[in-house]
Amino acid sequence: MYDVAIIGAGVVGSSIFRELTKYNLKVVVLEKERDVSMGSSKANSAIVHAGYDPKEGTLAAKYNVLGNEMFEDLCKELSVPFKRNGSLIIAFNDEDLNTVKALYENGTKLGVKNLKILNRDEVLELEPNLSEEIKGALYAPTGGIVGPFEYTIALAENAVLNGGEVQLQKEVVSIEKNEIFRITTSDGQVIETKFVINAAGLYADNIHNLICKESFKITPRSGEYYVMDKNQGKVVSHTIFQCPSKLGKGVLVTPTVHGNLLVGPDARDIEDKEELGTLADGLDAIRDASIRTTKKINFREGIRNFAGLRAVSDTDDFIIEENDEVKGFIDVAGMKSPGLTSAPAVAVAVVEILHKAGCTLEKKENFIAKREQIHFMELSAKEKAEVIKKNPQYGRMVCRCESITEGEIVDAIKRSFGELSLDGVKRRCRPGMGRCQGGFCGPKVQEIIAREHNIPLESVVLEKDNSYILVGKSK
Repeated sequence: MYDVAIIGAGVVGSSIFRELTKYNLKVVVLEKERDVSMGSSKANSAIVHAGYDPKEGTLAAKYNVLGNEMFEDLCKELSVPFKRNGSLIIAFNDEDLNTVKALYENGTKLGVKNLKILNRDEVLELEPNLSEEIKGALYAPTGGIVGPFEYTIALAENAVLNGGEVQLQKEVVSIEKNEIFRITTSDGQVIETKFVINAAGLYADNIHNLICKESFKITPRSGEYYVMDKNQGKVVSHTIFQCPSKLGKGVLVTPTVHGNLLVGPDARDIEDKEELGTLADGLDAIRDASIRTTKKINFREGIRNFAGLRAVSDTDDFIIEENDEVKGFIDVAGMKSPGLTSAPAVAVAVVEILHKAGCTLEKKENFIAKREQIHFMELSAKEKAEVIKKNPQYGRMVCRCESITEGEIVDAIKRSFGELSLDGVKRRCRPGMGRCQGGFCGPKVQEIIAREHNIPLESVVLEKDNSYILVGKSK
């Protein structure tokens, strides 16, 4: 019997998971995929938003600002890359300048700190590679960038360290309640729990409808991106937005925490919650839109394109509430942008909802807030020598593009939940994220996975079940 079962191990579910392990509770998170951070949390803009654009009075407005303020300390605790690089919302004409002023006023009301409207010369002094056509911008210095899947994985790993339980490949197919909840998964397992938290992202409406009356609908909104090589990473130093539209924040140009450049997304509502393909038309539109921001991007230096899906609810706001009729069932849904930024504050709010719903909360005296992960190339020469002396695997370079050692890969596998895929290792410590996209290091990483999990080399998959890379020896 669990005290709390969380359905969904994206950034929202994992944030709640870690927050709950601060208390003497038996907590489990159920995830339908073979790893955490497999939905919207692994494919997004990686932005920690300042919070100037959500509508006043919404949950998105409230939790964006609160979450932003929590991010820096959390990332330090979890050993996750984060940088408060600031953002600029650029204006090209008088209409855009009016939007910038409105965003400034809205952000100021919402409590966003240090907002400033810049004139053309001030913008170009900060970002000389931007278009000469710019008339001004809103400057939000509290905006930031983060490794979103690294952050989600770190949350879940830290929760497990504090006694939480992760169950993977557990797709929920039914939920019943008498005095307690009985959750049945696709493999026939039944999980009994006192409280249920629905953090299922794109599938939150499906999970809700298993036990509650239909009250909201989630529509997937596709967004495509370009990932540029690190030689493009200094085209801009801030996150650059154009003025937002009804479909979202528009095409952005931003550095990543690892030194690449990210360009995108477009916005396209679709029906299929598993559709992650990219379209030539969409990528062309992103490139054309970004040229208005800056002409300095060399798109021949693109190393990858990808698409992510945002969970857009028909309520046009976050849904964070205990169900009126099914007591103990809490929806945390519709967490589109700024869902990543808001997640830490949302987790705290969900704990408060649980308390009001009757969940007994007793703080642990031995909660371990720190999670350690060695980022080898960030160490000094002396520190590197000390690490290699303790573990010679850190002296063996595997991924030359990203300078990732065997020691980092082995440590990631040892901290992992279940049997990692090639992409699962990639998300944890970045082998294969560089210019060659795993062309050189991929086979070596497969060998390390097979060795550490004690499985045949042919059993290592790229990502999902049956996505085998090797089928046998050719000679």
